[in-house]
Amino acid sequence: MKINKLFAGILILAGAFQVNAQDMHQTRTAKIQFFSKTSVENIDAVNKEATSFLNTKTGDVVFAALIKSFRFEKALMEEHFNENYMESTKFPKSDFKGKISNLADVDFSKDGMYKAKVTGNLTMHGVTQPATADAIITVKGGKISASSKFKVKLNDYKIERPAVVADKISDTIEISVDAAYEPKK
Repeated sequence: MKINKLFAGILILAGAFQVNAQDMHQTRTAKIQFFSKTSVENIDAVNKEATSFLNTKTGDVVFAALIKSFRFEKALMEEHFNENYMESTKFPKSDFKGKISNLADVDFSKDGMYKAKVTGNLTMHGVTQPATADAIITVKGGKISASSKFKVKLNDYKIERPAVVADKISDTIEISVDAAYEPKK
């Protein structure tokens, strides 16, 4: 049910782009990974089910991910992540809505690797904050892929660290995003 609502919301956003189908690209298998170094053990999780849309004409970019789709090496870590930190029942998804701000530097019709700056709003844990990240957009054989790595502070999104472990868990997490797009049909 929640997945259907998420995809319906994304489709509405995609429809708002109002462009030719050849300008719109999508994926439902974008990979979002986060990493946090701690004094006890590192926290590493991956979600390979994120949805993303990219409009090559306007530079609009949308990402959405269900929080419960993040996978951890240890089940207990996954449980704590969903219940204690992200409160995934209360805040089931995270999303980013933004734009490639240097779109003129990216030639989607020509093979190559292009440095891009993406700016927009990142929503996590029910909190929306402005976000900017550097990205690499790769065009190869007409296929488009994108990758980015950036850091966020948990405090900015009101994600609390329990007092018992607060001094052992970093307030900053590193997020990596990889998406391989297909033309929207």
